Amino acid sequence: MADFSNDAWLWATRVLGASAGAAVSLVYLVPKSRREAASRFFTGLACGTIFGTPTGIWIAERLALADRLSVSEVILSGSAASSLCAWWGLGILSRIAGRYGARNR
Repeated sequence: MADFSNDAWLWATRVLGASAGAAVSLVYLVPKSRREAASRFFTGLACGTIFGTPTGIWIAERLALADRLSVSEVILSGSAASSLCAWWGLGILSRIAGRYGARNR
């Protein structure tokens, strides 16, 4: 069985970054309902937590900052970026589906 107790701070960093990305997304694409806000927030939280580390590493390497950033900074920025992208993607898809789904009724 895996021991995650030593990595509690990494998980906290992932969740914090994912939450920050989802919160920042509210400024750019305001949800129309509470249900939309909740689904987009939890999707952003899940994506930021799951894909935060690989995204952070990819961003740090692309920007040639890998040797200048700490592990926490890489994970935090990657989680925020993943969450932000998930929020945007789900929000845009929701609006498109609402617009074109209403026409076919």
